[in-house]
Amino acid sequence: MNAEQALLRLGASTSEAVQGVLQMFSPTGVAPGTVRVVPPEESPFADAMFPAIAADVAYVDGVTGGNVMVIGIEGARRLAAAMMGMDPNDVEAGGELSELEFSAVGEAMNQMMSAAAMATSKVLDEEVEIAPPDVRQLDDANSGGEGWEHPGHATAVTFTFCGAPCLLVQLVPNAFIVRMTRALDEMTESHDDAPLGDALRDISVRVWAELGRTRMPSGRIVALPAGAVVELDREVEAPIDLYADGMRFATGRLMVTEDGGLAVRVESVLGASSPPSSPTPPENTPTEVPV
Repeated sequence: MNAEQALLRLGASTSEAVQGVLQMFSPTGVAPGTVRVVPPEESPFADAMFPAIAADVAYVDGVTGGNVMVIGIEGARRLAAAMMGMDPNDVEAGGELSELEFSAVGEAMNQMMSAAAMATSKVLDEEVEIAPPDVRQLDDANSGGEGWEHPGHATAVTFTFCGAPCLLVQLVPNAFIVRMTRALDEMTESHDDAPLGDALRDISVRVWAELGRTRMPSGRIVALPAGAVVELDREVEAPIDLYADGMRFATGRLMVTEDGGLAVRVESVLGASSPPSSPTPPENTPTEVPV
């Protein structure tokens, strides 16, 4: 696999992760775009609209680069509206971002940057350390600082959220290119040599347990103080759901291990005829918080 193929694979993976977060707030509001490799002589931020809200995270394992998400003020206000259970299409053009809206958008962008970092780690098949996300309002791309300079390899994808353009840029250091091509080549060779069933067994999926849910406006979520108690929709003894990459596949009971950790005892595995469920909330409803 060459460098360009590796970059496109990485860009597609991070883009899907970021758009997946946005779909939590508006399941039908995301229109995906095409990932492209940005030549060193071009600015990765040429397609960004300013003024905008930008979130960026930098790699901290001795290399330069990182992920940057840019969304115009109007798009940010639509995102805030969707998070607060309102119709993002009702947001009037030309308004300013309130402090509450900025807080809500900042929380969403933090989630997006974390998802992008996890996607990068999955492609590289190793942990990628990042600095805490930096969310701020910018008047132009020059305000981004040195961290936005083209490191030699970069990808960019423009997509829309509720009709508003968004830009995701990945500034990729050369060290990542070497690690990516090696990891992807090894993965391809391993799967080519193994029977299909064995190859599928090597694919990692994210598994989590859901104890319960509740619904509340995002404005209330960001205002919750430390120590606040949030009631869930299940009894203490009720079974919990197990998910694999967003699909419910089993139910079980929460238990405590001998060393004091938490575990889940699987009680039933859902068959092919069982209707799957997803933690994604319906469009234009208050944010649903799975725990």
